Amino acid sequence: MEASKITAVQDTFAMVEPIADKAAELFYGRLFELDPALKPLFKGDMTEQGAKLMKMIGIAVRGLTDLDSIVPAVKNLGARHVGYGVKEAHYATVGSALLWTLEQGLGDAFTDEVKGAWTEVYTLLADVMIAAQKEAEAEMA
Repeated sequence: MEASKITAVQDTFAMVEPIADKAAELFYGRLFELDPALKPLFKGDMTEQGAKLMKMIGIAVRGLTDLDSIVPAVKNLGARHVGYGVKEAHYATVGSALLWTLEQGLGDAFTDEVKGAWTEVYTLLADVMIAAQKEAEAEMA
């Protein structure tokens, strides 16, 4: 990934972190609006789930300068998604909800360049998770 894109993602995530709780609330609201069938996949306290989501995004964003350091954790997360009932098609919905949330949270700072950088990051990480999920599913078959 280009350094300028990594910087754009890291800088804009730093703008979202102070409103992490609200961003997580917006994200899940949008996710369930886009696909209400996803709601049963999330069990337990959604505030806690949102905090975990924002923490995970933060770790991934900070690790973009050394992808090799975060890929094992991303693969592990993807493999665990098998047990949660996640399907490959869900990743596109999650990506849409994430970009929408960033647009809401960043306002004018959500430029085409920023959107492109976030899209690239999400696609990269989602592809790693999907591959790990497929591998885990094959091992279970």
